Amino acid sequence: MLLEAIGRRVRDARTHREWSQRELCARAGMSPRFLVQLEGGKANVSLARLAEVAEALDTSLVSLLAGLGPVSDAPDRAASVVLAAPGDVQDRLLARLDATPTKVALIGLRGAGKTTIGRTAAETLGLPFVQLDREIESAAGLSLATIFELHGPEGYRERARTALRNTLRHEGPAIVEVGGSVILDEVCEQLLWSEAVVVWLSAPPNAHLERVAAQGDTRPMAGHRHALAEIEAILGAREPIHRRAHVHVDTANGLQVAVEAVIGAARSLTDARQPASFSSDS
Repeated sequence: MLLEAIGRRVRDARTHREWSQRELCARAGMSPRFLVQLEGGKANVSLARLAEVAEALDTSLVSLLAGLGPVSDAPDRAASVVLAAPGDVQDRLLARLDATPTKVALIGLRGAGKTTIGRTAAETLGLPFVQLDREIESAAGLSLATIFELHGPEGYRERARTALRNTLRHEGPAIVEVGGSVILDEVCEQLLWSEAVVVWLSAPPNAHLERVAAQGDTRPMAGHRHALAEIEAILGAREPIHRRAHVHVDTANGLQVAVEAVIGAARSLTDARQPASFSSDS
C-alpha cells in the first residue's frame, strides 16, 4: 500500500508536468525499468533514491510522503491538509505563516495590571491600545454582563473569537489587552500564539485581590480567605498556558519595569516568535 501510494504520487507529479517516462528518467538518472517499477508500486525505493526523484520532479519529499506514515501526528496531518488544498489556498496559508506578528497581546488574571501597563506602553510607543472586551461589547452592542446573561459563556466565546481574529489581523501594530479567560478557548489560544507576541503579566494572588479592590470592586474581598484560595486555584490551573507565553513579566517588581518589558517586546516582534522566558527581575 505504501509503495503503491508513493508510485501514484510520482506518476501524478510527472504527468502533471506533461513529462514522458523517458524524460523523467533522463532528469533523475534512473533506468526506465526502475521508473516503471516505482510508478507501479513495486520498487522498494530507498529514501535517498526517492529524494533524487523528488528533486528531478522539482517537488518535495513531503509532497510524496505526507499522510503515508505509520503515525499521523500534527505535522503530518497539517501537511496532508495543505497538500489537498487548492493552490491559491496554499499561497494564502504560506503568506499567513510567513507574516511577522504586529500585535503584542497581554494575558493574565484580572488585577495583573494589563490595562495600566498596556496603556502606558502603548502611549510611550505611540501605538493603539485595544481592550478586547471593549471590542466584544462594541460589536455586540451589549455589555459583557448582558452577553453572558443572554447568550451564556459559549456566546461570549464566539464573540471573543471574532473580535480577537479581527483585532490581530487589523493592519498595523498595537498592544492588545486580552481578558483572563479568553486563553481557555482553544481557537483563541491558537490565534494568540500564532499571530501575536504573547506577554504574560503575573502577580502574587494577594496582589490580584488588592488591585481589583483598588479599582472599586470590593466583592472579591468579601470572605478574603476564600477569595484568595480561589485565585490561587485559578492561577495554578492556568499556569501551564501562561508559561507558554513568549514573554513573562513579574509585575511585583514595579510598574515601570513591567512597562519597559512590554515596550521591549513590541520593539522585538520579529525575534519574539520563539518562546522565551523574560522575567522583569533579570
